[in-house]
Amino acid sequence: MQVQTRKLGNTDLQLPVIGFGASSLGAEFRDVQLDEVFASVRVALELGMNLIDTSAYYGRGMSEVLLGIELQNVPRDSYMLCSKLGRYTPDHFDFSAKRVGESVDVSLHRLRTDHLDIMLCHDIEFVPLNQIIEETLPALRKAQESGKVRYIGISGYPMKIFKEVAAKADLDCILSYNQYTLQNTRLADEVVPELKPKGVGIMNAGPFAARLLTNAPLPEWHKDSEEVKAAARRAAKLCADNGVDIAHAALQFSCANEDLATTIAGSANPDNIRKWASWLETPIDDALMAEVIQIFEPVKNISHPEGLPENN
Repeated sequence: MQVQTRKLGNTDLQLPVIGFGASSLGAEFRDVQLDEVFASVRVALELGMNLIDTSAYYGRGMSEVLLGIELQNVPRDSYMLCSKLGRYTPDHFDFSAKRVGESVDVSLHRLRTDHLDIMLCHDIEFVPLNQIIEETLPALRKAQESGKVRYIGISGYPMKIFKEVAAKADLDCILSYNQYTLQNTRLADEVVPELKPKGVGIMNAGPFAARLLTNAPLPEWHKDSEEVKAAARRAAKLCADNGVDIAHAALQFSCANEDLATTIAGSANPDNIRKWASWLETPIDDALMAEVIQIFEPVKNISHPEGLPENN
C-alpha cells in the first residue's frame, strides 16, 4: 500500500499520515519478544510507515538499541528517525546543555546512524520551561548546525507548554500525545491555530488514548476520569453493534486531520500494524463517526494535569 504523506510545517520532511511508534519496543507496556519487535519494524516500513519515533527514555535505551540492530541494513534514506532527550527514567530529567550534546551522540550510537531527522525535548512539562527556552533548545540548535540533527522541537502532554515555548523560541515541530482523539481535540482547538501560522510542524501521537479507545483492558496507570471511561465503553459498544472496532474509528479520526502531519501509533505486534494500514484504506463511515463523537460530547476535551502545576 502507499501511505498518504503530509509536509511537516516549514521543514522539507514529508511524513506518513501514520507513523510507527517504537515505545513498545522498549517493553514499556509488556514484555516483548525480539522476533516480534524486529518484524514490527519491518512490517511498518513495508507498509510505508517510514517515520519511526523513539526516545532515550523508552526501555531506558532499549528501544533505540533494538531499532539500531534492525535498521542497520536498511537504506538510511528510506526512513526518518525521530528521537527524544531530557527524560531518562520516570523521575529523572536532565535538560542541561551538556546533557543535550551527550544525549544526541548516545542516540546516534544506539541507532547506528550519523543523523536524526528530528530530535525533541521529551515531556518538558516536568521542568521549568525557561530552561527549555534558554538552554536546551539553543544546545539542540548547535547539534543541528553540526549536521547531527535535522529538525528540533518539543514534546509533552499539556497544551500550555506548546503555546508558551512557541511564543518565546523558534521551533521546527512539536509532538503532542493523547490530545487529538475521538474524545479530546484540544491539540487542534488550542495549539494548531497558534502554531500553524508560524510554520511549526505538528505531530500527533496516541490515537487510541492509552487504550481508552480500544477494546483492550485499560492499564492500571490510566489517568482518565470514570466519566470519560464510561463514555468510551458506550462508544465501543456502539461501534461493535455496527461491526466496527472502536480502534478503527479512532485511528481514522486522528489521521484524517490535515493540520497534523502525522499520527504516531505504536506496537510490538506486526499484526496490529497490518490491521492499522488496512483500516486507513477503508472509507470513513461518517454516520457512525458522528454518533461516536456525539457520545463523547459531554466529556469532550476533558484531560488531566501532567508535570509541574504551572505548566498546565
